[in-house]
Amino acid sequence: MSHNSFGQLFRVTTWGESHGPALGCVVDGTPPLVPLSEADIQSFLDQRRPGQSRFTTQRREPDQVKILSGVFADENGVQVTTGTPISLMIENVDQRSKDYGDIATSFRPGHADYTYWKKYGIRDYRGGGRSSARETAARVAAGGVARRVLASLLSGHVQIRGALVQMGPHAINRDNWDWAETGNNPFWCPDAEAAPLWEDYLDGVRKAGSSCGAVIEIAASGVPVGLGAPIYGKLDADLAAAMMSINAVKGVEIGDGFAAAALTGETNADEMRAGNDGPLFGSNHAGGILGGISTGQDIVVRFAVKPTSSILTPRQTVDIKGEEKDIFTKGRHDPCVGIRAVPVGEAMMACVLADHLLRHRGQTGR
Repeated sequence: MSHNSFGQLFRVTTWGESHGPALGCVVDGTPPLVPLSEADIQSFLDQRRPGQSRFTTQRREPDQVKILSGVFADENGVQVTTGTPISLMIENVDQRSKDYGDIATSFRPGHADYTYWKKYGIRDYRGGGRSSARETAARVAAGGVARRVLASLLSGHVQIRGALVQMGPHAINRDNWDWAETGNNPFWCPDAEAAPLWEDYLDGVRKAGSSCGAVIEIAASGVPVGLGAPIYGKLDADLAAAMMSINAVKGVEIGDGFAAAALTGETNADEMRAGNDGPLFGSNHAGGILGGISTGQDIVVRFAVKPTSSILTPRQTVDIKGEEKDIFTKGRHDPCVGIRAVPVGEAMMACVLADHLLRHRGQTGR
């Protein structure tokens, strides 16, 4: 009943707290002989790492991953997986627990402080403890392993990419979408015109000691037809659960999502024509999944992230004695936590796809 694990055949268990000595994960179910080094994982952790711009928390964490088990050098000196559990560790080196001393007995509105205290009887005030988004570093590490599994079993055909498509009330112009632009700004923004506007907007939010929400889109191309199963093993259901498990996420949609409710049957149906390698779809309103099973089209998932709850603006609350208080949170926090949620969403997509690929092969043999 610990609920710190997800996945069935590709199974990830994360551990650690925001201000503990380290955090990490154990990845079980990885097939043997998959090439895997720390460098394969580190590149994705570097994308999520804090302190890389004025728009993210200034906590200085190198997020260097260490592989503690589950790999061995083959006869050519290449490090490969052994088929046994892979243990990954990331040390915390820049904790400042004293920043939270003033709120040790009070509950931050919008945060998990109250619910964790009522459930477990423990008030870990140091950055939120286990509920902190710091935990997502372990997921990104696991996602690095999952990408290696996908690349090994599918000959490198799957590509997973994420973008921030809305910051606060400001959405991108989809006519300006260019994946290359996500590497040219600190927001993972695919719209070159929107990025500088977001910069001005978030500067204002940050200087006011406030925060804002965001919408992130994750797309996976090259996914084969057939992943997922009807009813209780739906690929989109597992993707939705994976994205909803990310800290601060309050909504998930697949394909057109809620917008599909405004369409007609004629518009929503993704028409098909004959192609050389199977059907060619005229559109992708379904987001690459029909009946819980992948269609071979791009899988498209979006999730909404609420504003960061740790802000400098005083808010009304109560403490563990039930006394009313005014509270504000010192320390180092993201004015828009959605920025660093992009690589986390990519990692969760990779983990779910790796799990479903292994489940599909286990059932069908192909």
